[in-house]
Amino acid sequence: MSAPTQVPVGHVASHETDGTTRRRVLELVASRGPVTAGALAAVLELTAPAVRRHLALLEEDGKITVHEASRSGAPRRGRPARRYVVTGGGQSELAGGYQEIARQVLRFLRETGGSEAVAGFAKERFDAVASSYAPHLTADTAEGRAAQLVQLLSADGYAASVRPVPAPLTGPTAGTVARAVQLCQGHCPVQHVAEEFPELCEQEARAFSELLGSHVQRLSTIAGGAHACTTNIPVNLPLPTPATNIPATTPTEGK
Repeated sequence: MSAPTQVPVGHVASHETDGTTRRRVLELVASRGPVTAGALAAVLELTAPAVRRHLALLEEDGKITVHEASRSGAPRRGRPARRYVVTGGGQSELAGGYQEIARQVLRFLRETGGSEAVAGFAKERFDAVASSYAPHLTADTAEGRAAQLVQLLSADGYAASVRPVPAPLTGPTAGTVARAVQLCQGHCPVQHVAEEFPELCEQEARAFSELLGSHVQRLSTIAGGAHACTTNIPVNLPLPTPATNIPATTPTEGK
């Protein structure tokens, strides 16, 4: 694929239709949301008003919505910038039309083989994913491996990113915080399948734990109604060599 032609700010290349640009806006909201029109305009090299027009149409179509974040700290003057995230409808558009076929196949598998058959399929699928990812995770820390995992997930369409966050400790160390990172997946190619078959989310979290060599905790999932799948990963723990099978925890809400 050839490199995209550079166009002046505020203009769209002649070969790129409004629909194509709107699709790019939707993809960026999925990968970077919650995100503002100004931030999107900088990436797309368009004017903010031009991006807002696409955002308004996507919002009208139910593909994106304004992210409602809790306020903290001192109040700021003026109206805060609107920050957008993708809705379930937007996720469906990004995923294409194969999810219904996948659901029908898994329903048939459950009817003929029971829940154990579905769980076995999910485990086998993510074992295969982990096997393909493992050779590329060469960092000697969980934080470094998380950064490498994000690149692999993004290449597979999960719109992944990672950011550092403080993580509260429990037990004897309660009241202090440990270093951690949060792995976010802004797009789930199998969202509607996972809504009906949570085994997929559970096995994905298990695979992450094995690949990173660290206990991980799922804080939210797109299948559970969140705008992104968020996984908390402690990074202050020594990394086992080789990585051991450490159980992962997943949320039960929305399952």
